[in-house]
Amino acid sequence: MGKTLVIGAGGVGSVAVHKMAMNIDIFTEITLASRRKFKCDDIAKSVKERTGVDINTAEIDAMDVDATAELIKKTGAELVVNLALPYQDLAIMDACLKAGANYLDTANYEPEDEAKFEYHWQWAYQDKFKEAGLTAILGSGFDPGVTSVFATWLKKHKLDTIRQIDILDCNGGDNGKAFATNFNPEINIREVTAPARHWENGDWVETPAMTTKYSFDFPEVGEKNMYLMYHEELESLKTHFPEIERARFWMTFGDAYINHVTVLQNIGMTSIEPVVHDGKEIIPLQFLATVLPDPSDLGELTKGKTCIGDIATGQAKDGSGEKTFYIYNNCDHEECYAEVGSQAVAYTTGVPAMIGAAQFLKGNWNEPGVWNMEQLDPDDFMDMLNSHGLPWEVKELSGPVQF
Repeated sequence: MGKTLVIGAGGVGSVAVHKMAMNIDIFTEITLASRRKFKCDDIAKSVKERTGVDINTAEIDAMDVDATAELIKKTGAELVVNLALPYQDLAIMDACLKAGANYLDTANYEPEDEAKFEYHWQWAYQDKFKEAGLTAILGSGFDPGVTSVFATWLKKHKLDTIRQIDILDCNGGDNGKAFATNFNPEINIREVTAPARHWENGDWVETPAMTTKYSFDFPEVGEKNMYLMYHEELESLKTHFPEIERARFWMTFGDAYINHVTVLQNIGMTSIEPVVHDGKEIIPLQFLATVLPDPSDLGELTKGKTCIGDIATGQAKDGSGEKTFYIYNNCDHEECYAEVGSQAVAYTTGVPAMIGAAQFLKGNWNEPGVWNMEQLDPDDFMDMLNSHGLPWEVKELSGPVQF
């Protein structure tokens, strides 16, 4: 019990295996694998220095289903934690089915050649995992992930129903770079430049990217401009909490970031359509990602805090009518770097990945099938957030949000 294979050696993978090594009573044997084994070896060295725990490393092309299945069997992994690129989700799920292992990820599948991320591709695996007696847990990061568990905790303890929900993601950190993304540049820019969508009155409402903006005073961060975006937990929350009338997702960006993205988009550098350069076919966005700073290298430079959470309005459990609650976490970039050598954006994804994996290995979340986070019992997950670096607060507000 407790043998775990982690695929992906970026910033999130590094955080996840460091935190797993700090909980060796749950994660009895850890293997970290990626296409670039030297990155796994570097992370393993850091884990040993910081925790005294040895982890195994391996090289794998996660798109190779047979090779990944063989690696799963070789490691004896009971659980595969997919922290690779979203394009690889289905291949890794197929490998898990082939090898008889359970599955967890932090971001839903999106095709490599289309900026479209939806759950229907992974939800289609429900019967396959159920018939195999295996569990697949989708979206165990922060958003999606913790924000979904926040909503479930509110429904279990504070609200009978959720009429409207806003998810607010604020990174108040500063790394001193002219332009850098907080996580994988390719995925980040695809998300930001995609049309905004939110759920309202039984349908999707689409607006141009980065056109709806409000200023919000975030706890421990202050006033920041936040922009309406589409994010995958909107799809799962409106599906599993059908009483929701409106669901929106907001993320903060500074003016310099918006200006850079706008210019890059105007000149075609954010395109995912192939172009021919010097006789070779390249994808502009992938080229751009190679020249931007690696987010996993920004930890030492980044200062400030994040603030991520939900504002939910619905009928109160105590029968007192409609109430609004704000539930959120603050995370300090410098504290994260001191603990695991990472900035807070990777930390706030890697820690929930560890906690979600722990929920499976502890037997709390192991029903066969494919599950989103809001479908699972929130209580032990919420307790582990408090004890493993992501403490949360909940406040009652005077009424529904006015933005």
